Amino acid sequence: MKTKPNVRFSDGDFRKSSFSHGGKKVCVQVAIKRGGVAVRDSKDPTKTTLYFTPAEWRAFTAGVKADEFNN
Repeated sequence: MKTKPNVRFSDGDFRKSSFSHGGKKVCVQVAIKRGGVAVRDSKDPTKTTLYFTPAEWRAFTAGVKADEFNN
């Protein structure tokens, strides 16, 4: 995970999951661009944003799909 992205992100780049509905803000927002991925808290987008290289993001999403993060 990088702390400084090699690509710029704006508020309009971020999307919230379609599963986050009903007025509750309990989700993350993700901005995906060719040079990287940014992830932030939808409850407070001014807090720290995490930045991932495309390879890091692919590894993370593969882990989610493989159920690696459930205890």
